[in-house]
Amino acid sequence: MKSLLGLVALLSGLASALPAPDAHAEPDPSTLESRAVTWTATPFNAQSYPLAVRSPYLSTWLPGGSNGGNLNGAWPAFWQGQVTGWAGYVRVDGTVYNFLGAPGTAGATKATQTSSKFTATRSIFVLTAGPVSITATFLSPVEPTDFLRQSYPFSYLTVAVSSNDGNAHSIQVYTDISAEWVSGDRGLTATWSTTATDSMIAHKVGLQTQSQYSENRDQIQYGEAYYGITYHDGVTYATGQDESVRGKFISNGVLDNSQDTNYRAIDNDWPVFALAKDYGSVTETATNPAVFVVGHARDPMIKYVIANAQFEDRRPYWAATYSTAMDVLTQMLTSAEYDHSNSAADALDSQIASDAGAISSDYANIVALSTRQAMGGMEITLGPGPDTSDVKVFLKEISSDGNVNTVDVIFPAWPILLYLNPEYGRHLLEPLFDYQQTGQYGHTFSCHDLGAAYPQAIAHLGGDDENMPVEESGNMVIMALSYTQKSGDTSLISDNYNLLAQWAQYLIDDSLTPDNQISTDDFAGSLANQTNLAIKGTIAIQAMSEIATLLGKTSDASNYASIAASYAPQVVNFATASTNDHLELSYGDSSSWGLTYNLYAQRLLGFSLFPDSVFEMQTSWYSSHVNTYGIPLDTRHTYTKSDWTIWTAAIASTTAVRDLLIGRLATWAADGIPNQPFSDFYETETGDAVRNTVGDESFRDRCVVRHHTSPSGFSPCEMLY
Repeated sequence: MKSLLGLVALLSGLASALPAPDAHAEPDPSTLESRAVTWTATPFNAQSYPLAVRSPYLSTWLPGGSNGGNLNGAWPAFWQGQVTGWAGYVRVDGTVYNFLGAPGTAGATKATQTSSKFTATRSIFVLTAGPVSITATFLSPVEPTDFLRQSYPFSYLTVAVSSNDGNAHSIQVYTDISAEWVSGDRGLTATWSTTATDSMIAHKVGLQTQSQYSENRDQIQYGEAYYGITYHDGVTYATGQDESVRGKFISNGVLDNSQDTNYRAIDNDWPVFALAKDYGSVTETATNPAVFVVGHARDPMIKYVIANAQFEDRRPYWAATYSTAMDVLTQMLTSAEYDHSNSAADALDSQIASDAGAISSDYANIVALSTRQAMGGMEITLGPGPDTSDVKVFLKEISSDGNVNTVDVIFPAWPILLYLNPEYGRHLLEPLFDYQQTGQYGHTFSCHDLGAAYPQAIAHLGGDDENMPVEESGNMVIMALSYTQKSGDTSLISDNYNLLAQWAQYLIDDSLTPDNQISTDDFAGSLANQTNLAIKGTIAIQAMSEIATLLGKTSDASNYASIAASYAPQVVNFATASTNDHLELSYGDSSSWGLTYNLYAQRLLGFSLFPDSVFEMQTSWYSSHVNTYGIPLDTRHTYTKSDWTIWTAAIASTTAVRDLLIGRLATWAADGIPNQPFSDFYETETGDAVRNTVGDESFRDRCVVRHHTSPSGFSPCEMLY
């Protein structure tokens, strides 16, 4: 496994999570503590720190950036922005300190944060509470080669304590989550229960009236949230009104194992679900840190279209092994599973740091910040059986419109999937192929997505999706070939050759001079004769030639290769500005230009259709058009996309320009101007997040940051996987 310059593009859409002024009010940027960072932030103070990020519905963040990043300075929040209450206290010799969240409960003072750090799988915070240090480690496992473990809808919080002065101290720790984890509508009634065994204690909370396959403010409206801890002497629990439950711990250092059964609205006396651990007397470092598991699970997961306009309920992959989500949680709390998760995280953190670091430290930091976000938008499912031979992966187009398996969102995510496990990518493409093989789509070009609203992959049986004919057809052909090249498995292209050929024919008809249509950058509007689309279509036609060659279809291969070879110089001729120093955004407009990120596919597939002189010309042009935080997407606006920035860096013909583009993106990520999770859409002059046209919100927590994984080497442009 080689290095990875495309890994940066995989995570540029992290969710925005801003702190709230009181225990449960909605986050507001004005309530963030306005001060410079007073702790050591490694490698920098992130715009938002991923805390528990494993799926579109287990996605909780800590606001970071220039005015945040303090674990006890704001409430953790769901990627969309609303609070997901998560509070923590430590009691040291009877004095109580708040180290997590912003509960403002009387009787506690704030611990002082001394450091923060993020890696590809962890966010780590160290705080001092009087004579004691607290290390809170949030681990969201990333194991795409192990489908069972990757399907676990849970994340870890480990709280370790140590004495700073060499003296013994009596230490107890407390954490809770609120019912806010189960719905975006705080007026809905929640119910809950607590399970206590000789091995673990866990709370489960869900809506009293559930609505399958529906969302409210992007939070799922069915299933349950879970919060558990390994049981041993000194572990206690309670459920109830937030201030009452927290007050018990503040006063006594323990909970009373009581259960509130007055089920009520989420915002009615704010029910919380608490766990506490007594470390006893600690002289140095406690040998048994508190290990909490938090998550959100549902079964079934996805409503998926099959033949004859019928639908099936797809189940979580873990359901083939475990009867209930509580069984999964119990497994995650075992010492063997916890040790495995940490060992696997260590290995991936090191691998990514090494591979991406071979490009630059800036690149390594961007990739590390992106990894959990990139993987956290997808879920692995099985059929109704469930049968582990029937695997399908589904992706939510987070933040922009919530579509299912959007092809031009998978495409920017593709590099990290090739890097981590190409089979994962295949199972993401197969639902799209399978649906279109049923003949229910109705167009000769590729569909845009599998459904308007996740988790309903019910497609567009009338073909009324957001049509991007050249964009999506080219993407599917390119991804199919790149999967085959990487894996050596020809089954995907063999089983779907008819569709691939159909899309290739569409590209032959409409790529050289593309009709007026939208590309993946749909927010910028439609445009005829887009150079980027012509480039993508031409490369995809050549990709079809390679597919035919791999399957022994020599006549087809020769035909496609001849057409691609004819198109490439024509595209360059049509698109080159009259000044002969750059490619135009659209043919005939010499004052226009844009990021020709689609040339990246040529490097990915190992082609030589477009000559080196084109890459060199574009590289020279970009070197003199970079703003404070990067290079604009095109001449229509000053905003940019971080994913396409990384792909543009990946095709730069000099390391100087490559590093310039990566460095400006890294500067923006570290400046923390939007104070939200890694966005992929921002202003290059001011650093402000850009509002999208759907819902007037900035892009947050988007999987396209997978795009942040691109080619390495740049000379000789070897791909980084």
